[in-house]
Amino acid sequence: MKLRKVMIIGVGNVGATTAYTLINRGICEEIALVDINKELVYGQQQDLLDAAAYRPNMIKVTLREAIDCADIDIAILAVTSGIAKKSRAEELTGTSKIISSIIPGMMANGFNGIFLIATNPCDAITYQVWKLSGLPRQRVIGTGVWLDTVRLRRLLGQQMDIGPQSIDAFVVGEHGDSQFPVWSHSSVYGIHLNQLVKNRVDFAKIGSQARHMGFEIADRKHCTEYGIGSTITEICQQILTNSHRALALSCILDGEYGYHDVAIGVPAILDQNGVKKIIQLDFAPNEKQLFENSVDIVKGYIKQIQW
Repeated sequence: MKLRKVMIIGVGNVGATTAYTLINRGICEEIALVDINKELVYGQQQDLLDAAAYRPNMIKVTLREAIDCADIDIAILAVTSGIAKKSRAEELTGTSKIISSIIPGMMANGFNGIFLIATNPCDAITYQVWKLSGLPRQRVIGTGVWLDTVRLRRLLGQQMDIGPQSIDAFVVGEHGDSQFPVWSHSSVYGIHLNQLVKNRVDFAKIGSQARHMGFEIADRKHCTEYGIGSTITEICQQILTNSHRALALSCILDGEYGYHDVAIGVPAILDQNGVKKIIQLDFAPNEKQLFENSVDIVKGYIKQIQW
């Protein structure tokens, strides 16, 4: 049996929480940690090995350099240049420079797996990784708006007293201020949310809450980690188990929705090779305009990338 190996580049709060969540789900046999802070990464490794010792299956937690990547199935990018105060785009200059210093070396040393990007601003960095790596677009994926989608569903569930897993509602667009819920395609087992709640729920308010939840959390605890760590792990699980499940992710568009050469959050089906298919939604007229606006904003960020 081929051992499943995941590399995490950047083991601060997000990277370490992702590793811990991967261990608890038991979906891979090796987690390789990479960080420029050697004291931190060693401490994280030893702490995680303590957690792994409770698992019924053998899970290795190893220390590597990013270029030691030829046998890695999924490389998670969780590097950061600091906490954004108002917008994730604030991180672009710093994080794009870090990405430019990492990806070429990995490719020169034989990386042939899937890149999963959690570094912000997620869509622009996903595009940057795709360009630098030269990999097929199916194998470069951003966490995108999946966490935003989960937040939307849990907020709706709290208002409607329905488990969030039963709510088919999702967010598309930028992982940022221009994202929006696709209310025209939102339902519970085929019943549209408008029909179900009969004006008892303020959808606009819930959409805004979901959009700003990350900053609300960070304002209080100075980071976010559990939600995004679970998001990254969920995406890894769908890839490693060849699930063919659809999630809302940052994908490189090549004609879908009428756009090319941009990464943005859209629903996509995952398999063991990454993105199997991008699902094209029939947007309502106002949603189409919102999506166009979001694409334009991401393209603006892409122009600012520090190559």
